[in-house]
Amino acid sequence: MYLWNESDTWLNQYALRLKSSDAVFNVHYWGVNEQLTSNFLHKHSFFEICYVLGGQGTYTDNGTTYELRSGTMFCSRPGINHTIQCDPTLAILYVAFELDESSSPETVRAAFQAMAVSDQIVVYDGDNLPAAQLWRSIIRRSGDAPSLPEAVLPQIACSLLLALPGVFADSLQVEWTAPRRSSSALLKQAKLFITDNLSDDELSLEKVAAQINLSPRHLSRLFSSGVYESYTNYVRKQRVRKAAEMLRYSELSIKEIAEKTGFGSVHYFTRTFSALMHVTPARFREESQTHD
Repeated sequence: MYLWNESDTWLNQYALRLKSSDAVFNVHYWGVNEQLTSNFLHKHSFFEICYVLGGQGTYTDNGTTYELRSGTMFCSRPGINHTIQCDPTLAILYVAFELDESSSPETVRAAFQAMAVSDQIVVYDGDNLPAAQLWRSIIRRSGDAPSLPEAVLPQIACSLLLALPGVFADSLQVEWTAPRRSSSALLKQAKLFITDNLSDDELSLEKVAAQINLSPRHLSRLFSSGVYESYTNYVRKQRVRKAAEMLRYSELSIKEIAEKTGFGSVHYFTRTFSALMHVTPARFREESQTHD
């Protein structure tokens, strides 16, 4: 299923310096090893996180020994003596890294500092943890199983590392604040909703604002600053624009067009259309078809 050697090369080529808006990591190495054998007692100056995919063994951390089996994730903390004994081999994923504290916010620094002193060293049955799912997603696969595009690998790998304090220091989750949507994105979303729902004769400011999770006052300000006109004027113009298109290119009656563009009545439609286009709907249709 997994392409072990190819994945090892791929990760160590494209996922070493990881940056996001939440943190920056320096990855020393990735490991994708289908047949890991036992190693000797040693320590690192950085984190090394391991995820067992198959096989059996033990992990000894600072004198305490833990069983290893499929689905186990364990954390080798900086400065702690540790060793892995395999029986006879383990299929295992691992990553060795440091948080770039000078480029990462205080909340993230605190989370990884908590992980460095946490008593939660080993987690069993972790296949369904977000970190494990992210980890499996970045391993290249054989056959018809799709692999991630290279362009998104660093982003997913960074998300994996950010998820690790939630595994080994769950009392201090990494805080995450949803980015605010830009004014232009919000205005675009509102415009799209209006365009798709012009037939609603009650397409109020309040209704559209609720659809995109804004207050009516905020949405009103967006229209004033973004399109330099009120919400009501914008909707009225969009109704007339759509009606003009239907008058020119469809065989629908004026009454049907008035209904489909949310005017409600032929009288209101005719009055509004004539005020903006300086011609009645019937006359507009006649001139457009003649011109065509």
